Formats: sequence, C-alpha cells, structure tokens
Amino acid sequence: MTATVGADPGVVGPYLATVLDDDRWREVDVDLIAAGMSNLTYVVTPRGGRPEDAVILRRPPTGAVLATAHDMVREHKVISGLAGTPVPVPRTLHLCTDEAVLGAPFYVMERVVGVHVVDELPAGYADTEAERRALGDGLVDVLADLHTVDAAAVGLGDFGRPEGFLARQVRRWTTQWEATRDTDRPGLDALAARLAATVPTTARSGIVHGDYRMDNCLLDPDVPGRVRAVLDWEMSTLGDPLTDLGMLFVYWPEAGEERGVALSAVTALPGFPTRAQVAQRYAERTGTDLGDLSWYVGFAYFKFAAILAGIVARSAAGAMAGKDSTGYADKIGPCVELGRAALEDGAV
Repeated sequence: MTATVGADPGVVGPYLATVLDDDRWREVDVDLIAAGMSNLTYVVTPRGGRPEDAVILRRPPTGAVLATAHDMVREHKVISGLAGTPVPVPRTLHLCTDEAVLGAPFYVMERVVGVHVVDELPAGYADTEAERRALGDGLVDVLADLHTVDAAAVGLGDFGRPEGFLARQVRRWTTQWEATRDTDRPGLDALAARLAATVPTTARSGIVHGDYRMDNCLLDPDVPGRVRAVLDWEMSTLGDPLTDLGMLFVYWPEAGEERGVALSAVTALPGFPTRAQVAQRYAERTGTDLGDLSWYVGFAYFKFAAILAGIVARSAAGAMAGKDSTGYADKIGPCVELGRAALEDGAV
C-alpha cells in the first residue's frame, strides 16, 4: 500500500483547510504509519511545516471490513468523551462522516509524541529495574483509571449495552472463529463451548478499551511510567472491565516462560511486575474482586486465537497486503492450551 492510498493529499489538504479554517493545510504531505490488521493511521503535515505541526488522520482499511469493526464515529466519540479525565488521550479535532470525501468516515486528532514500544525497549529507555517496574505499574494505573471513569458523566452512558456483555462477547468471537475457520481445531471449539457454559456474573460495568496493551500506548520519553496517550479505541464499548485485564495478561509474558503466544517479550525483562502483581495493583486501585479472573484470562486467549485465525484466513485470501502474518497460525494452538489451563487449573 502506498503512503497516500485512502488519504489523497489533494483531497485531505483542501478539506482540512476548510474544516479547520486554516489555509496552511491547503497543501499537505501524507505518510501512512500503521496499516494491515487495524485502522489506517496517517501523519498529515502542512507542506513545508514542522513535524510538531502534524496531525493524525484515522480511517478504516480500504478493503472489506467486519460489520462492527473500524467504526470511526465510535472511536472519535470515546476519545472525545475521555478528554479531561485521568485517562490520557489525544485531543480530537474533526470527525467526517461524509464518505464522499475519502470513501469512508474518518477523524483527525492531535499528534502526541511519545515512545512506542512494540518488540523491545529503545536503547537508553527504562534501563533500570526500577524504571521498568514504574513502566509496568503506570500501564496498570491507566487501565484502572479508565475503568473507574463514570461513563454517563462524560457523555458515554449510551456507548454500549453492559447487560449480557460477556455472553455476547463469547458469541461474537465464536461466530468470528466459525466465519474464518482456517482448519479443524476441536480444542478451540471446546474452549468456546466451555466459556459459554461458565460465564460469570459481571461485578460492575464501565468503559472497556477492548485491546489494552503496551504497544497501544505512547509513553513519556523522559518519565518511564507515565503514559502520554492511549490509542486504538476501535473495539471500545461499555461492558465488563475485567475483559481488558484478561487481555492484558495475554500480552504480559514473564521471565522464563515459553508460552508460544506473545508477540512481544518486553514484560519478561527484569523489573517488570509479574501478572500476579499486576492483578494485585489493579484490585487495589479499583476495589474489584478478582475471584473469577481465570475465566477472563481464558476468554482472552480464546478471543486472541479467533483474531489470529481471522488474520490467517485473510492472509490466505490475499487481503493482508503490507502485513507479515508469518507464524500467526502457530500461535493458535498455544492460545487454546493456555485458555484451557486458565479455565481448568486457574492458571493466569
């Protein structure tokens, strides 16, 4: 995919100049910085402008998308609603629902500069165990802050249907798995059935991010432990907050583990809190009873397996241009086993 597919500078520039009432946007440079499995993210800079003048444009992928995914209006709404809360989010600037402009709804927000950690910590960043502990604790604290936001008070009281949320989630991801089944996986089918039969009672509802993890955050370059912005809200809704904690555990390997699942092993570095310590800090910050946490972890592995199966299926169909999905199919089996172990053995 070229840098301007889905966001033609000749269209974006004049449009932004009009809606932002600023002629310096009349001519822009557009650079694609995230593509493949998620929404498309572009840096838009006024022609001849400074990097700090840039804004971010988000739009859905240019190909076919899932019916409930990639909803720009919802993503814009939750980010706008969280402005002014303890949850760090970029400032939204404009929402366009006129598909005649770029072929799909999109929105524009401020560009937040921060450290983006994916596979490893940058050289010189969070070098000490104390800094890495602060980084881990900071991520937990932001999640706890999100889950204690009063949704109605920030205009998000109608952002989802908390009643029956967990049962719907199990059905949704079971349907997703069945629609993108890459091969027979009886273990995944059994995990889905077990989850559906053991749905716990939701203790409380709140704003759910849907995919909260380190690489969906921008970190403060100077203060490890401070999150500058939480990104990628496309799966956010109102529901059971513990689904976020369960999913965070999928992305939180510990030292010495060979789980065959994690896409990053950053949290296995010395200093990062263990998952047990993450759970304890979260419980202390939110007052939440974590007695059913193993179910949420089991569900998270199931959801992750369904996501991976979808990626594998789309890759096989040639719909993942620009994104390397090598090895994703090999992670599905370990996800199933870890999900089973969480449900049967309480392993989190």
